[in-house]
Amino acid sequence: MPDPTLIRAKATGDKTVVRVLMAHEMESGQRKDPTNGRSVPAWFIRELSITLNGRPLLSAQCGPSMARNPFLQFTVRGAKAGDRIGVSWIDNRGERRSDEAAVG
Repeated sequence: MPDPTLIRAKATGDKTVVRVLMAHEMESGQRKDPTNGRSVPAWFIRELSITLNGRPLLSAQCGPSMARNPFLQFTVRGAKAGDRIGVSWIDNRGERRSDEAAVG
């Protein structure tokens, strides 16, 4: 199973800044292996979803052009301390990861 997704959510007034760091190698399929010259197979996050207290907040389809260990930051209105932010993704190999953190 991939490493845990790091989630930081800090509420300030009516706005909450959410920072997400996903551990994933994110191979584009364009690079060649230096030892044998063969193309390295594509391996990337395909679908990403973020929830607030179990309700959908953000949904995205991703592709091979994202950087290794993708970082995402966004602001949410109305979230308060103690609310739960959930992050789930699935990659093109079928691997999945789901993590959750409380808003601080």
